[in-house]
This record gives sequence, C-alpha cells and structure tokens, in this order.
Amino acid sequence: MNSKSTGIWFVIAALLGGFIFSLKHYHQQPVPAGVLGGLQSSAVTGIQITSDAQTIRADLTNGTWQLTQPVIYPAQAAAVSALLDALQNLTPASRISAAELSEHDEASAEYGFDDPQFTIAVEAGGQHWQLKVGNKTAPGDQVFLQVAGVDGAFVAAADWLKFIPRSAENWRDTTLVDAVTSFDWIVLTNNAKGIAMEFRRDPTNHLWRMIRPLPARADGERITEALEKLRAAHAAQFVTDDPKADLTAFGLQPAELDLWLGRGSNWVAAIHAGKSPTNDATLAFIKREGWNAVMTAAKEPLAAWRGSVNDFRSPNLIELTAPVAEIEVRGLNNFILQRHGSNDWSVVGEKFPADAENAQTFVKLLAGLRVAEYVKDVVTAPDLQAYGLATPSRQIILRSVAGDSNAVIAQLVFGAAQTNEIFVRRADEDFVYGLALADFSQLPEAGWEFRDRRTWNFSETNVAQVTLRQNGKTRQMLRVGANQWSPAPGSKGWQGIIENPPAIEETVHRLGELTAAGWVGRNFTEPEKYALNTNNLQITIELKNGEREVVDFGGELPAAQTALAAVTLDGERWAFVFPPVLYQFVLSYLTIPANVP
Repeated sequence: MNSKSTGIWFVIAALLGGFIFSLKHYHQQPVPAGVLGGLQSSAVTGIQITSDAQTIRADLTNGTWQLTQPVIYPAQAAAVSALLDALQNLTPASRISAAELSEHDEASAEYGFDDPQFTIAVEAGGQHWQLKVGNKTAPGDQVFLQVAGVDGAFVAAADWLKFIPRSAENWRDTTLVDAVTSFDWIVLTNNAKGIAMEFRRDPTNHLWRMIRPLPARADGERITEALEKLRAAHAAQFVTDDPKADLTAFGLQPAELDLWLGRGSNWVAAIHAGKSPTNDATLAFIKREGWNAVMTAAKEPLAAWRGSVNDFRSPNLIELTAPVAEIEVRGLNNFILQRHGSNDWSVVGEKFPADAENAQTFVKLLAGLRVAEYVKDVVTAPDLQAYGLATPSRQIILRSVAGDSNAVIAQLVFGAAQTNEIFVRRADEDFVYGLALADFSQLPEAGWEFRDRRTWNFSETNVAQVTLRQNGKTRQMLRVGANQWSPAPGSKGWQGIIENPPAIEETVHRLGELTAAGWVGRNFTEPEKYALNTNNLQITIELKNGEREVVDFGGELPAAQTALAAVTLDGERWAFVFPPVLYQFVLSYLTIPANVP
C-alpha cells in the first residue's frame, strides 16, 4: 500500500470516527420535551441576558415590563414576550449526557460553554432558570445549550436566537404614549406665554369640552386625530439618559410643548417637546415625564397639538348627541318638521306629504354648519342688540323628542347679516359666532320647501295624448301603441310623421315620474318672478281616464342646465327647479321648433 492510499484511508477513518462520535452524542440520549422544563412565559417576572457587551435586564412591575439594566426605562412588552415564548417552546434536537461531556476534555470549550455567547437567567416566582447559549454547530442552523442544574447539554435549532436583544436599545419602548389607554382629560401648553388649555371628555356623550382658559365646546375630531397620531408616534433615536443633562440645550426647559394625558384623577402619560436637532428640522427633542431619557421623534405627529385656543374649539355650531325627532324654525315663516318612525317626516299643520330626503338633508346641513369667525366670547346686553341677536331674525331648535321642550339638542339664534357673514349664537352659550352667508342661505326658510318632490305618478301606457304649446303654436300627438306615436287629427306642423317615437316614449315615461329638483315657490302671485309666460313651453299630458297633467316652463338656469317650471297640486300653484336630465330630453323631443309653422 503506497503512502497516498494510506492517507486516504486515514481521512476516511477520521470522518467515520467523527460521525460515530456525533451519533453517540446527539442521538443516543433520550430527548426531553423542553430545554427549560416547567417554564411558563406568562408566569415570568424577570429576565436577564448577559454577554461580553453588556447585561440587559427587564422586570415585570405592576403588569408592565421595564428595563432595569443597563438603563431604567419602559420595555417593549412584545419583544420581551417573544423571547419568553421562544424559551418556553425551546425543544432540543438532541442531548449530550454529562458522562459524554466528561469523556471529551475540550467539550466545554468546544461547545462554547466556557465563554458563552449569552447567559440567560429567567425568574418566575420562586423558580429560576439559567441557560448558557454556546457555539453554533458547524452547519450553523443549531446551537449548543446548557442549563444550570441539569446534567449534560442540548443541541437545538438556532432560529430563536433572533429574539435575543443585542443591546438595550432593541428592547426599549419607542412609543411616546400608551396606545391602549383611553384618556378622559388633557392639559396642553404650547405657547411662550405658558397659557394652559385643559380638556375633559363628557362621560355621557363622550364629547370633549374645553375647561380652561375658557369653558367651551372642544374640537373633538382634532383631539381624536391628534391622539391617534400620538399613539402611533415612535422615538427615532435615544440621545441621552443622563439625569443631569442640560435640558435647556434641547429646548425642554421650558419645553415648547407640554402635554399631560390622564384618566380619572391620575395622569397616565406626559410628554415634553423641545426644539429640533440642528441637522434635521423634521425631528424634535422629546422627553417622557418620569424618565431621564431624551430622544428625538418626528414633529409631524405633534403638529395637531400646536395652535391657539380657538384652534381647539369646536368649529361646528351643532353636535348631534341624539337622533333628531323635531326641528322647529321661528322667523318670517314659522314651521315645525317632525320625524315619525325611522325616517318618515311631516310638516306640522300641512296636509301634503313631506320629503324624507330633504328633511335628512336639512339635518345634515345643520350638523355641518361651521364657525367662520369667533366674534366675541363675553357678550353683554348691548352686544346682543348690536349683533341683532336681541330680536333674532330666525331661530332653529332641534329636539330629540317631538314636542318636548326639555329634549333640546341645540338651539341656534340668528341675528344681523353683514357682507359675507351672519351673527349667530347658541342659546346655551354666551359666545357670538360668525357664520358664512353662503352656508346660511342653504337653510330652508319655509315648511312648504319640504313637500314631497314627486309631482305625479303615471305610466306611459296610460297616456292617450300629449299637447305642446309654445310661442303661440300648438302640436298634439297620440300614443297608438308601444313606442308608437302619430299626429293627432288636425294637428299641424308634424308633416304627417313623428320622428323618433322611441325617444318620445322614453321622455313621456320620465315625465310620468316627474320629481322636482327643489321647490322655489308656493301659491305665487307674480309668475314673472319665475319667467313664466304664455310664450314658454307648456306640456299637457292627457291620460286614458280623462285626467290631465300640465307643466309650464319658466326661465332657464344655464349653470344647472335646466329651467324653472310650475305645476298645480291640490289647487295650488307650485314653482320648482325642473330635473336637469329630464329637461334635456324635453328640449330634444317635446318642443316646437321655431322654424316650423
């Protein structure tokens, strides 16, 4: 046998020996269910990770995880729990007995137990576990482990090592406030004068109110949005934990913004925001009350907390704290609108049916009225006279129970109008507001505006004849079948044939469902106000039962691509805005051309 063959056999023998050693150590011993027997992650009260770099410790205090080494600071509960769950579920792939470790003189060093990567100590009540994390196996997908007080060692998958923090920063809680806690009071200072704003949330209707510097309704939407952004905000970097750090250098003493958040009689969280770092204007220095750490965080989540007192007042004139059952309007035209059931409405004293959609639109308009100007906060009797509020031009009262004077949701009192706004106040407040005239003009003035907008209802199959009158000319046509129309006997101008009968059929069908876009006049005595005259188009539809429906057209509304019109309902003349789409059909198929004799 030559020397080359001898070398080959020597290598093969060594490999076989290693395989047998590995098989003996990793696969012959019984494998326990878990490396840390009896560990329940939910019962753990303390965990410490020691490495060459540092010692990191977290303890559960009052149900909250906190770092206690190398800094004292709130810990990320999810990160701590992830490691504890991994340790609870840590299952060995194989076990190395104590006897086998002693047979191999260099085993402790070879497996990394003399100088472990990490030593993890876990406490749960009176129980303690200590785990040494040694070297990884040659492939790198497993790691050697040793538990204090347990003979031998273990080999387990190495993927759980990702949950071990490499520094305390990995376990620091980077949130600025607790994302779970519900707050019911806020104290905010965000100006150089040091004027504090205090807000309280009503436990009944959950609306926010400003308590100081003046009692007023608060902008609940702004506060809610600001809280949501604050809960989502995180520290970008921890700058220092020095309790003796010069806070003035960070603009934190005094702070540019102080925010205290509480529940009941206790404050739960507080943050202080200072100036921006010189190298990044999008960040601000932040300090959480009760902790030494100074950090940086994005300024944008704090933007909503910056502003004047009026910026935090409710911009709405009305908050609907209950469903509206009654709307009473007092003014030039008094009326009461009442809801019956889920969405049936009536105008008190009127026989006509009310339009539910218009009533709901009215409620939405009132709920959407926004303050254009905070005119005056402390109002005297002469002020009310000056603003036209001593003798209101109109009042609107919303009630949650019809006819119940004690069920007022809100009462608006309107005064004098200026160029672009009208003065208004709430009956339960002393403030005077300015409301844009454009918003005020959208509010209905009379009860008749709420009449059901459906004028009539018939099918084209019941139509016998249609008569058109326009500019002194008359045209008549008969419906002789489905999509079939012919000139009436003696009717001039059709030249013996009617063009496009299907289009006429569709137009008449839509006329049978005529619904006003909006009422503009009732029992009017001046038709010229709506440009109604005998030269304008008039359409008369005669039904097979002898009934006749007539609509007269008035002045056009070019911006809306339609026109005013009038009908007679229950013996009264009603002017309305003709529906724009149907008006285009009428112009195309039911008019008399000017050049036709």
